[in-house]
Amino acid sequence: MSRLSIEPPNRAQTVLNSLNRDMERRINASQPGLCPVDMSLNFLRLCHAQTCGKCVPCRVGLNQLAVLVERVLDRTAALEDIDLIENTAQVIADSADCAIGYEAAHMVLEGVRGFREDYEEHVLHGRCICGLSHPVPCVSTCPAHVDIPGYVALVHEGRYEDAVRLIRKDNPFVSACAYVCEHPCESQCRRRMVDDAVNICGLKRYAVDHSQPMKAPARAESTGKTVAIIGGGPGGLTAAYYLSLMGHDVTVYEQRPKLGGMLRYGIPDYRLPQDVLDRDIAHILSAGIKVHTGVSIGKDLTMDEIQTSFDAVYIAIGAHNDKKLGLEGEDAQNVISAVALLRNVGDGEAPDFTGKRVCVVGGGNVSMDATRTALRLGAERVTCVYRRRVEDMTALAEEIEEAMAEGCQILPLQAPARIETDTEGKVAALWTRPQLIGAYGRDGRPRPGDADAKEFCIPCDYVIVAIGQAIEAQAFEKVGVTTSRGAIQADHTSSVPGVDNVFAGGDAVSGPATVIRAVAAGKVAAANIDNYLGFDHKISSEVEIPPAHFTNTPPCGRVNLKSHAHPDCQGDFSLVVEGMTQEEAHQESSRCLRCDHFGFGSFKGGRNTEW
Repeated sequence: MSRLSIEPPNRAQTVLNSLNRDMERRINASQPGLCPVDMSLNFLRLCHAQTCGKCVPCRVGLNQLAVLVERVLDRTAALEDIDLIENTAQVIADSADCAIGYEAAHMVLEGVRGFREDYEEHVLHGRCICGLSHPVPCVSTCPAHVDIPGYVALVHEGRYEDAVRLIRKDNPFVSACAYVCEHPCESQCRRRMVDDAVNICGLKRYAVDHSQPMKAPARAESTGKTVAIIGGGPGGLTAAYYLSLMGHDVTVYEQRPKLGGMLRYGIPDYRLPQDVLDRDIAHILSAGIKVHTGVSIGKDLTMDEIQTSFDAVYIAIGAHNDKKLGLEGEDAQNVISAVALLRNVGDGEAPDFTGKRVCVVGGGNVSMDATRTALRLGAERVTCVYRRRVEDMTALAEEIEEAMAEGCQILPLQAPARIETDTEGKVAALWTRPQLIGAYGRDGRPRPGDADAKEFCIPCDYVIVAIGQAIEAQAFEKVGVTTSRGAIQADHTSSVPGVDNVFAGGDAVSGPATVIRAVAAGKVAAANIDNYLGFDHKISSEVEIPPAHFTNTPPCGRVNLKSHAHPDCQGDFSLVVEGMTQEEAHQESSRCLRCDHFGFGSFKGGRNTEW
């Protein structure tokens, strides 16, 4: 008899592993609006099944905890039982033998403290208080609440102009977002329960690439009201577009020579070609908006003059100032901010990095844009230094992959320590402190700390700083606009507290964010400025959505856009990512489950046709 034998795969375990993958997809695709108490109970049962059952807190305690939560859902619990759930979870967390039991109890503890009102609502009224005005998951998670199933169905039917019209009901920057949107909608796509999310952003791009230019819809009757928009970026122009359609007289003041904000002066042409952006802006301006470029508020015009000359003012100045590292040597020659670099490239004043060694500090999308732009400007070597791990970088995964494919070096777990200069006061090297990844912080990411290792020297000729952006708000503070931590204080309606007729939104309020969030802020501001002026105009679309059909939707691979990133990209600012073919777009659009019609979406009322 042999002492050892090769164990064949266990059939039951193989099937269970497949079920685990299916469950992982379902959890990842959980849409907002689900009952948090019900979800907590099911997570708790899963955790209980995963424990070894050796210690009493796990074996007995987690089961009793599940019984208590189930009583809440069955409406057989009293309010005192919520305290009992909290206390029981705390005891289990404190006494479990290992982290598995602790985490299971801690999850319940976080829930009962984080959404206690949901527990109370179940006990008192037997119902859930969670709910959404946009029941379709992809629509709900899109900040602008674009009718995604609608335009995907239109793309499938080959009605590309109608698809663009439908998107513009909620987002006038349809072309720009088709190229650079971070597509948060895909994260909650219910197709992930079957295989993978629909390539929503890719289908949007196919629609805009195959549609003809269109003029803006007819404006409502003139209201006689005037609105000033300060800032010609995506947030400001979105608000201007919808307010003009509502019949208000809108004037945009922009500091730069051209409109577009960070879309023009912060995103390189290889990601967003200028003609694509100009297509959106031309459509927006066709709504009858007045524009003044090259105007700086506080220098050419005071905020007080603007405020008294217009019935309402919307501040959408973006975040164009750079943040400093606060390091020794940061004032040396050839230390530049990523914002300034990208802005100069947008202005046609790109620096010459031919044969230079460049270090970029940061891990977000701006740092990736600066990294890849430096390569195209002739840099011999570009190193991106980041104090956390690569998987902790906030840049899009595809941006990181493309940067590495083009020859950029990512150096993780290195925190900038100081900048060494030569005898002429120019950058000679960037010194970094090696980092050790540590405990998780409030942002859900593990925090780095100094490792027990020597400082690391990276010889370089330029240091590009991409660690964040700030706003320039002195001109607005003079009229009572308050700021905190480099951002304007405004409420969720975009109104600035304590200042009559002034609204603010976008990066100026939230800090640096995404294009679609700036668009969403502009949309919110337009609706509330319209109400402030005494009106209740509605923005709608007359596009008829194709009916949904009962079809078999077996698992099918997702169509991804093809990238042409390659190391030999010096001087090449042409578009890197290729759009779909007609065949690919037709197949990908057929993968949509039409949640606006079937199941959850239909039960909750389908789509919102106006706002």
